[in-house]
Amino acid sequence: MGLRFIGTTSDSGDCPTLYEVEGSTDILVQGDRVTDPEHLAQLRDVKPEETFVRVPRELLIRFAPRTEARGVVPFSTVAHLFADFRHTAFRLETRRGYATDRRSEKWQRWQGGADIAAEPDDAWRENVRQQVAQGKRFERVRLVDEPLTEGQQFLLAGAPSNVAAGEDIRNLPRAQAVRLGLPDHDFWLFDSRLVARFVFDDEDTTLGVILSEDAADVAAACQARDAAWHYATVTAEFARTVTSTV
Repeated sequence: MGLRFIGTTSDSGDCPTLYEVEGSTDILVQGDRVTDPEHLAQLRDVKPEETFVRVPRELLIRFAPRTEARGVVPFSTVAHLFADFRHTAFRLETRRGYATDRRSEKWQRWQGGADIAAEPDDAWRENVRQQVAQGKRFERVRLVDEPLTEGQQFLLAGAPSNVAAGEDIRNLPRAQAVRLGLPDHDFWLFDSRLVARFVFDDEDTTLGVILSEDAADVAAACQARDAAWHYATVTAEFARTVTSTV
């Protein structure tokens, strides 16, 4: 089973940190090892394989573990939210590529040299225009590598059409995201109250999403959004920097 980063109270990337053992209700705790002999002598029922770490109370309060594991549901479960959300839909994109992109006809046109930013609106952009016209916001931060992967180049090439439809798309270098302690998984955050975390296989295919309104999960997503949004660069400006280095 894999680990999912939950949160940390360290600003410098050091411990302490909490991780969730995926598919269970177990939490892995990273912290400074307890070595004080007096403290160790007061511990009870110690087994030979056990070790002990110190973490601040604030870490447990801010990122309190949930009480039950949640299963993966089809992405279609949240499809209605892209019209039903009330004010903000935020997406963090962390992967270096997506299978849905590579399998699309749009990908083939792009590889053939087509200007995919000039293509007519599809159903996604039509919905974005409708929701933005009602005063709602679509926001997206994409983690990018240097140099850009092929998947990231594709997304950047098509981004102007999404921006024209009303999305605010920004880009953040992966190295900076790591320094900020951002999560390494994709998610949508709706109205700062519901998180839909993506689950992918090793081939970048979406297996579904895990939905949560747990206060700790929502708080972690909101903190990640705020940090990413503050440091990310708007699409047009980022595209100019990429062009200038080619």
